[in-house]
Amino acid sequence: MADVVVKVLKNGPYEVRGPAVVTDYKKQPYPSAPDAVYLCRCGQSSTKPFCDGTHAKVGFKAEETAG
Repeated sequence: MADVVVKVLKNGPYEVRGPAVVTDYKKQPYPSAPDAVYLCRCGQSSTKPFCDGTHAKVGFKAEETAG
C-alpha cells in the first residue's frame, strides 16, 4: 500500500500525495485528484478546503520548518 505524504509548501498550501480521501464534516468525499491535492492554509481560498492560489494574491507568509 502506498504512503500518504503531506508536504507544507513555503507560503502556500499543503500538498497531499498518495491515496488520501478528503471528506466534509458529514463524511462525504470530495472528488479526488489523480496526482496530488492542495489544501488551503491561508483561509482565503474560494474553493475551500482546496487551494485556488489566493495565498499569493494576499501575501500569505508561512515559512515554518519541522526542525
